[in-house]
Amino acid sequence: MTRLPASGRLGEAPRWPLLADIVTTERLAAARRLADELELKLLDPELSGRERSGVQRKHDGALTEVNVLTAQLDAHERVEAELWTDLWRTPQAVAWERLGWTREVAQYVRWKARAEQGDLDAAKEARQLADRLGLNPLALLRLRWEVAEDEVAEQRTVRRQPAGVRQRLKVVDSDAVAGG
Repeated sequence: MTRLPASGRLGEAPRWPLLADIVTTERLAAARRLADELELKLLDPELSGRERSGVQRKHDGALTEVNVLTAQLDAHERVEAELWTDLWRTPQAVAWERLGWTREVAQYVRWKARAEQGDLDAAKEARQLADRLGLNPLALLRLRWEVAEDEVAEQRTVRRQPAGVRQRLKVVDSDAVAGG
């Protein structure tokens, strides 16, 4: 068994190794271009009636798409950054660093962030990667990793509170003791 420190990995998380979400970024750029084109079309003084209403609806839809994709990208980047930092503080991170699994951990983070936005397929991928990275008790066992007990912390706890013994303070009336 490989023993991992209960205190986790110390220090800063490694630099993020993956590219930005290219697909969503490009979808956002396309939605912005469409919104801009439709906005220019709405400036045409000859556009009127039903045609104007149709262009306005398309423009509103494109703006909604821009807002949704912007919010998704922002949330995704925030979740990725938080999860990346948190994971590199775990006991498993000590082993990942030794094994050079930085990209594998980043892939897990990417899938997990998508899963948290409701993507069921991403949730399946994240679960599989979590098993490979030792992020649950059964996966730790399969990898033959164990989290070492913090014996120093245990000793501190034992010294503070003796096992099985509770100390009680008794209020004593000094007059009753002296005079009886």
